[in-house]
Amino acid sequence: MTEDKKKYPLNLPDTTFPMRGDLARREPQMLARWQEQQRYQKIRAARQGKPVFILHDGPPYANGDIHIGHAVNKILKDIIVKSKTLSGFDAPYVPGWDCHGLPIELQVEKKHGKAIPPSQFRELCRAYAKEQIERQKKDFIRLGVLGDWDHPYLTMDYKTEADIIRALGKIYQRGYLYQGYKPVNWCLDCQSALAEAEVEHEDKVSQAIDVCFEVMNKKALGKAFGVSLPADAKVYAVIWTTTPWTLPANQAVCVHPELEYDLIKTAKGYLVLAYDLATQCLARYQLGGSNDRGDGIAATCKGEALEGLLLQHPFYGRNVPVICGDHVTLEAGTGLVHTAPAHGLDDYFVGQKYHLPTDNPVGDDGKFTANLPLVGGLFVWKANDVVIDALQTSGHLLHIEKMQHSYPHCWRHKTPIIFRSTPQWFIGMDNVAHGVTTDTENLVQEKRSHSGKPEKRVGMSLRDLANPAVAQTEFFPSWGRARLEAMIRNRPDWCVSRQRNWGVPMPFFVHKETAQLHPRTMELLEQVAKLVERDGIEAWFSLNSVDLLGAEAEHYKKLTHTLDVWFDSGVTHASVLERRAELHAPADLYLEGSDQHRGWFQSSLLTGCAINDRAPYKALLTHGFVVDGSGHKMSKSKGNVIAPQKIFDTLGADILRLWVASTDYSGELTISDEILKRVVESYRRIRNTLRFLLANIADYDTQQHTLPLNEWLEIDRYALELMQRLQAAVQVDYERYEFHLAVQKLQGFCTEELGGFYLDILKDRLYTAGENSAARRSAQNALYHITHALTRLIAPILSFTGEEVWEVLSGKNNVSVFEQEWHRLPMTLEGNAGLSADWTTITSWRAKVNKQLEEARAAGLIGSALAAEVDVYVTGTDCNVLARLGDDLRLVLITSRATVHRVGTSAEERIVVTPSTHTKCERCWHYRADVGGDAYHPTLCGRCVSNLYGSGEVRRYA
Repeated sequence: MTEDKKKYPLNLPDTTFPMRGDLARREPQMLARWQEQQRYQKIRAARQGKPVFILHDGPPYANGDIHIGHAVNKILKDIIVKSKTLSGFDAPYVPGWDCHGLPIELQVEKKHGKAIPPSQFRELCRAYAKEQIERQKKDFIRLGVLGDWDHPYLTMDYKTEADIIRALGKIYQRGYLYQGYKPVNWCLDCQSALAEAEVEHEDKVSQAIDVCFEVMNKKALGKAFGVSLPADAKVYAVIWTTTPWTLPANQAVCVHPELEYDLIKTAKGYLVLAYDLATQCLARYQLGGSNDRGDGIAATCKGEALEGLLLQHPFYGRNVPVICGDHVTLEAGTGLVHTAPAHGLDDYFVGQKYHLPTDNPVGDDGKFTANLPLVGGLFVWKANDVVIDALQTSGHLLHIEKMQHSYPHCWRHKTPIIFRSTPQWFIGMDNVAHGVTTDTENLVQEKRSHSGKPEKRVGMSLRDLANPAVAQTEFFPSWGRARLEAMIRNRPDWCVSRQRNWGVPMPFFVHKETAQLHPRTMELLEQVAKLVERDGIEAWFSLNSVDLLGAEAEHYKKLTHTLDVWFDSGVTHASVLERRAELHAPADLYLEGSDQHRGWFQSSLLTGCAINDRAPYKALLTHGFVVDGSGHKMSKSKGNVIAPQKIFDTLGADILRLWVASTDYSGELTISDEILKRVVESYRRIRNTLRFLLANIADYDTQQHTLPLNEWLEIDRYALELMQRLQAAVQVDYERYEFHLAVQKLQGFCTEELGGFYLDILKDRLYTAGENSAARRSAQNALYHITHALTRLIAPILSFTGEEVWEVLSGKNNVSVFEQEWHRLPMTLEGNAGLSADWTTITSWRAKVNKQLEEARAAGLIGSALAAEVDVYVTGTDCNVLARLGDDLRLVLITSRATVHRVGTSAEERIVVTPSTHTKCERCWHYRADVGGDAYHPTLCGRCVSNLYGSGEVRRYA
C-alpha cells in the first residue's frame, strides 16, 4: 500500500500550523515576542492618520490579584479595540489604575500598623499600589490584551494628581462646589463619609418600635380635630422607627399635609394615627379603640391642620413641633415620622424648611458625645437597648418587634452604616452654574473640540445638564439609559470630601472665622497643582501655609480633607483624555460592569457636565457579573471561584476569551468547568478548520495562481458568497458589540458551511485533481480568500490563534494581523443571485441524500458514502437545478454515481440508495466502471489516470 501511494501521489495537505494549540505553553512565548517587537507601537504606526476611536479604560482598583470579572471586562474592551482597528480606526488603548483610597490604607495598616507618621504612611500606600499594579498588569497582558502597558495612566501619577486638583478648581469656579453640614453615608469602620456608589443594601434585623410623643396643648389639638377633650386627657402622637438610637437627635414629628389623621380614644389615652394605618396599629398595640368616623368618639383632620403643635420629647426635656413633609407615606408605621435632621436626608431637607437644628450628637467613631444624657459615650448600636429601656420605663413605648429589612451597608466592610451630619464638601445637583470659563480651559477645549470653543450654559443646574447628556448618550444594552436617568433624577448632592490620609487633597484655605474660602482660591489651587505635579500630593500635606499665604496664614485653616476616589476616576476625562495627545474627549465609549451606573459612569457624567456641560462619553456599554454553573455569585467561602489565572495557565487565554465572547454579557455570565469543556471543543473545531484551510493553500502563490472570478468553479464562487455574507454579518455584530452573535455565526460557518458542506465536497478535488490544474487552483483561490477573511474575523476574539494563523499566512513572524483591515473579498459576479438560489436548493437535496445514506449505512447496505450510487427522483425546477450539474452532482453528494430522474408530482419524489457493483479506485476511493481500463494502471479509475498522466478531468460546478 505504501508503494502504491508513492506510485500514485495525492496532493496531501501540508502546514506548519499545529493541530494542538498547546495554548497554555505557547501563548507566553508569543507574548514575549510581541513585546520584544513592540507590536502595539507598530499597530499604532500602521493606523496613523486614520479616524480615531477612543475606548477610555475605567480604572480597576490597585489592590489584589485580578478575578474573573476583571478578565471579562478587559477582554471585552480588547475585542472592541481590535475590531475597531481591523475596521480601519486608529484605536489606541491606554489602561489605567485607581490608586488612592481606603482599601490600600487598610492593607498598609494591616502590614505596618497604624502608628506611622502620615507622610511615611502615604509613601507606603504609594509603594503598595505600585506593587499591585505590576501584579495586575502581568495578568492583563497574559489575557492577550493589547495596550500601552509601558505608559498606563495612574491616578497617583504626580501629573494626574495635579490635574485632579485642577478639575476640582473648575467645578468650584462654576459654582457647583459648596461646603455643607448635612447627613452623609458614614461608615463606622472606615470612620469616613461614603459615596452613593460605596453603599450596598443588604438585609438587617432591626428593632422596630412605636413611640408616644405627648401633645402639650390639648386645646390646640382639639381645635385641629374640631373636638373638645377632657382636661385630664392624655393625648399622644405616635411615631414608628427602626433606628431607636436616632431618637436623641429628634427635633420634630412629620405628617403629610394631605393625609387624613384620626384621633382615637384607647386605654392608653387618645392616639393620633394616620386613618389608613390606624386599624393595623391598634391591633399591633393590642389596645381597644375606634377610628369609626360615625361613632362620635374619634375625630379626623388633614395633616396640615396639625402643623405647629408642640409635642414633648419622650425622654429629653424639650418640646418638638409637628411639621409637614411630602416624604411621609403609608407604606409602614403610623403615618407620623420621627424627624432627626442630623440622621436622614429627608429629615434634613424638611428640617431646613422649618429651620430645625441639625445637631449631630454622634462622633466619627460612632459613639455619642460624652456629656449627652442617657446615651453619652455609648456606641450607636448599644444605645438602641438603652433608649428602648428608657421608653419602656417611662411608658412611652407602645410596641417593639424585630424586623428584617433592607439596610445600607459599607461595600468594603459589609457592615451597617449610619446617616450622620458632618461638615463636608458637596457637588450640588441643583446648584446653578456661574458660567465662568478660563483662558486655559478654552485652550484645552479648542484643542479637543471639533466645533471650537464650548458654550457654557449659564444658569443651569448640574441635574439640568446631566439629564440631556444622558439622553444624548447611546447605551449598550439599551436598558442602561432608564437606569442612569432614574439615578440622576433621584440622586442627592455628591459628598466629595473624605477624611483619609491616602488621597488627592482638597487644597483649600478656609477662613477661621467666616468659614469662607480664600478670595484667591483659583490662583492658589494652580500654585498647589504645580507643586503636586512636581512632588506629588505630599507637596500639599507638607506645605507650610505661610509659603503661599504669607501674613494671611494666621487667619486661614488649611484643609486636610481628601477627595472621594470616585472623583479621581470621574475626572480622568480631564486628567487623561484631554492631556494625552493620542486620546480625545469625549471618548467614543466607556465600558464597565452594570454596577457602574451608580459609580464611574455617574461620577464621570457629573464632572463632565460640571466642567464642560456634556458627558465625557458618546456611548456606554455595561456587562453583567460572573456566576457559577448554578447561578450563584462567586465567593471564596462557597468555594465556587474560578480564577482566570487557572484558566489561562491550564487551557490558555484564547479559551477564556472565547468563553467571554460567546456569552451574552448583557446579563449574568455563567462559568463552570463543564462550560469551559464545551468552549474547548468549540475552539478545537475552529482551529481544525483553520488548519485545514492553511494546509490546502500551502503551495498557492497569488502571483502565479490567481484566477479571474469567472474561471472559478461554481461551488467556489458560491463559497465566496457565503464568506461575503458571513463577513458582512459579523462586522455588524462587532459594530453593535454583540460578540456572542459573532461567535455563533463563526462557529456555525466553520462547522456547517465549511466543515459540513464546502470543505467536505472539496477534499476530493484538492487531493486528487492535478496539482496545477484549473480545478484545484480554483478551489485554492476561494480558500485563500476565505482563510484571510476568517482569520481577521476571529482575531479580535481568538487573538493568539489569529496571530498564529497570520504568521503562517504572511510567512513573517514580525507582522501583526491587527496591522491589516478586514479582508477585501473579490466582488461577486453579476447574476450571482440565481447561483445562490440554485445552491440553496442543491444544499437542501444534499441533506436529504445524506439522511438516506446514513440509513443505508446503519442497515449495513453500504460502508462509506462512496460505496453508494444514488438515484434522485425530483420534480420541476429542483430537477433542472440538480440535473444541470451532470456528473459533478456525484461529487457534491460524495457518492460514486448520482442520477437525476424527473417525476411529475412531489408525491413521487424519492431518493434511492444502492451499493455500487464497481471496483474501488485505489487512489480516489470512488467505485467506477472504468477502474482497470488502463493496463499500465490497473488499480486506478480513468479520472485519476487523466489527472496524473493526461490532460486532467474537466469540472464546471464542483
